[in-house]
Amino acid sequence: MKVVIKNPGEEPYFTDIENSLSELQRSVGGYIETVTIAKDMTIICNEDGRLLEMPYNCNICGVDFVGPIIFAGVDGDEFCDIPASPDEFRRIFKKLFRNLIKPDPIEGGENND
Repeated sequence: MKVVIKNPGEEPYFTDIENSLSELQRSVGGYIETVTIAKDMTIICNEDGRLLEMPYNCNICGVDFVGPIIFAGVDGDEFCDIPASPDEFRRIFKKLFRNLIKPDPIEGGENND
C-alpha cells in the first residue's frame, strides 16, 4: 500500500508498506488509532502515544500528533493507497499544512518556569 510516513522532527516521505494490522502497528510503534482528514484519507497514529510519552510530531487540523504517523487512503472500511501522487501530496502539504513541522510546544523555547 502506498502511504506517506511522517516521523517526529522529519519531513514526510512516500513509501510502500504491507496493508496489514501488524505492519501498521509496527510502523506506529503500538496499537493504531485513525483520524479522518478527508473522505478518502486518514492519519494512522499510535493510540497510546501520549501515555507512552512519544515525541511530539506535528499539528494537523488542530490535532497534536506524537510519534510516527501514517497518511493512508480509505475506501469504505479499508485502508488503501494514498489518493495523491507525490507531487500532488507535496502541493497539498504546502498549501494546507504550512506548519506541519514545528517545534515541540513544551521545548519550543517558551519559558515555562
